[in-house]
Amino acid sequence: MTTALSTPAPTAAASTEPVVRVEHVSRTYRTGSAAVHALRDVSFTIAPGELVALVGRSGSGKTTLLNVIGGLDRPDAGRVVVDGREVSTLDERGLVELRRDVVSFVFQTFGLVPVLSAAENVGVPLRLRKLPTKDREARVQLLLDLVGLGSHALQRPGELSGGQQQRVAIARSLANSPRLLVADEPTGQLDTETGTAVMALIRAVVEAEGMTAIVSTHDPLMVSLADRVLHIADGSLVNSGRES
Repeated sequence: MTTALSTPAPTAAASTEPVVRVEHVSRTYRTGSAAVHALRDVSFTIAPGELVALVGRSGSGKTTLLNVIGGLDRPDAGRVVVDGREVSTLDERGLVELRRDVVSFVFQTFGLVPVLSAAENVGVPLRLRKLPTKDREARVQLLLDLVGLGSHALQRPGELSGGQQQRVAIARSLANSPRLLVADEPTGQLDTETGTAVMALIRAVVEAEGMTAIVSTHDPLMVSLADRVLHIADGSLVNSGRES
């Protein structure tokens, strides 16, 4: 995989401050009279350029943690800082700017627009930023080439396999050169072979773009590709060391 992509601004790349800082974060949901403690006093940091795997059983709090980091949910206690922005105190406009300019998401369900082609799906974030057509088309083609789908630009999601759809979703997530990629079980709907290819792709694009990433996964290969692993159980971080 040799396609070169535009790199982040030098000031961002040179920063030694954590891209993600989670400090004593707790989140509780109410179901009738019952309380579900999704997160319990969670703290950790993620350095620039790190690929972190988030592991734990279903219901352990992985998705809630990712949603809090990405500004899709708010903690009841503690603070979350992403790229210098305190996510937990941003107003709606600030959250929109965060998700537009700083954080990109990849979900298990792909989230592609069915009536748009692969190229059009990848180009959606660039249209929102009103990038000139020529620049947008060049960036889209570059990203599709990077994920191995340069020849599938005109196909719609329904004409692509699950693995190809996830590759389009990854390309779209890279459109605005985000500082942080948040991926929630990105291979959960894929077979082992396709999932392996997608996981290797995430590792490669993180390095190519100079991004930071946190990926929730059950897959041992994704864990092996990560720089560090966060283990979460019953809403608590039980281990945050590097894998040997």
